[in-house]
This record gives sequence, C-alpha cells and structure tokens, in this order.
Amino acid sequence: MNKLIVVTGGTKGIGRSIVQKFIENGFDVAICSRNQADLEDVKQQLNQDFPNNIVHIFKADLSEKSDCDAFISFLKNLENAVEVLVNNTGFYIPGQVISEEDGVLESMISTNLYSAYNLTRGLVGDMINNKKGHIFNICSIASIIPYPNGGSYSISKYAMYGMTQVLREELKPHGVKVTAVLPGATRTASWDGFADSLPEDRLMDPADVAELIFSTYSLSARSVVEEIIVRPQLGDL
Repeated sequence: MNKLIVVTGGTKGIGRSIVQKFIENGFDVAICSRNQADLEDVKQQLNQDFPNNIVHIFKADLSEKSDCDAFISFLKNLENAVEVLVNNTGFYIPGQVISEEDGVLESMISTNLYSAYNLTRGLVGDMINNKKGHIFNICSIASIIPYPNGGSYSISKYAMYGMTQVLREELKPHGVKVTAVLPGATRTASWDGFADSLPEDRLMDPADVAELIFSTYSLSARSVVEEIIVRPQLGDL
C-alpha cells in the first residue's frame, strides 16, 4: 500500500504542486476543494499520468466545521493512515484593519485558521498512535512581517504560524513532525491580474515550494525542519 498525503486546497497553486511532487514519488493522494469540477479535472489528469497511484477527491468548504468533519470521516474510511497532512486551504482579500468590511476577519479566520485547526485535531490522533507523520501548515511571509493591505489576512496567518509552533511542541514527544511553511510571493491565483504587470522572475514557482516540502519530509526521523522561509530572489513585493 502506498503512503497517503492529504492536501487541502490541492487543485491549484502551491497545493497542486505539492500533490504533483508527492504522487511522482509514489504517494497516494487525497485532495479536497470547494469546486467539484476542479477536483474531477485533477483526478482525471493524475489517473492518466500515474495509473498505479490512487487519487481520492472530496468536495468540502473547510471553513464550515460540518464539512471538515465530513472530510475527516472520509479519510478515516480509506483505511490508509495519513502519512503527511498539508493544511493549505486559504484565501486573501486585500484591505486594512481600520477600514475593511465587517466580517472579513471572521471569514479569513474560518478559512485560513480553523480549517487547519479542525482537520489537524481530527487526524493527529492516528499519527500519535502510529508515532509518525508530518504536518505542514502553509503560512506566509505575512505570518511574520506586516505589510500594507495585509489586514485580516495577516492576522489569520500570524495565528496559523502560532498554532504551528504550539503543535510542534505538543507533538515532538510523539514522533510527529510539524513544519511551518512561509512562502513569499508565489505565482498562484491570488496574484491573477496583478501578476500580469510583473516580470516572471518576481514571483516564485509553486513547484519550488513543493520541492522544499518534499525534501523536508524526506529527512530521517532524527531531524525536522521547523520552518521553511522562501522568498523571490529579488525580494518581497
């Protein structure tokens, strides 16, 4: 039986690149997204390219606890222990704390933080019992550096980074690794429109982030990379 990786928001951007990297290295994958059509497209392509690997898809809005619980139940019914969990679901709305619309913070926290919190709590028990597993939380450079128009997005990513540090301390005695991933500007859907006015080399390739994550996972059980900070060579935007 192949090892299993779970990637939330796995149909596009960094999530999709992570799925690609791990399935290339023999993993089965479980992906969730809010868009069924995107899920079907990814499954079809991966089944074509990797016929010996299993691709599980599940439609879910992980900002809703009921959907998160349903996804957890789906994963447990697969009868294949989760080796790697990548909490990648998230979105960005530019704005300022002092002027953004009511409800933006609640929406960001629900998607960018609570999704990871609830999914991790639902799956980590099996990792603890098995004394192995690796959790990657996709944070952001915005987790450590405030920037203009970061608003509630930065707040949610600071919180995600803090949760990751807490999990690292809680899980280190159990053999479960936890890594915070803090990418700078990466060519994903969040940059659609704006990125068209930039030189290609001002945004990182999502595949580079995926490469770092796989390399981090591949270390022996004796070592863990606690943080991955990666930026465009020419610096932050």
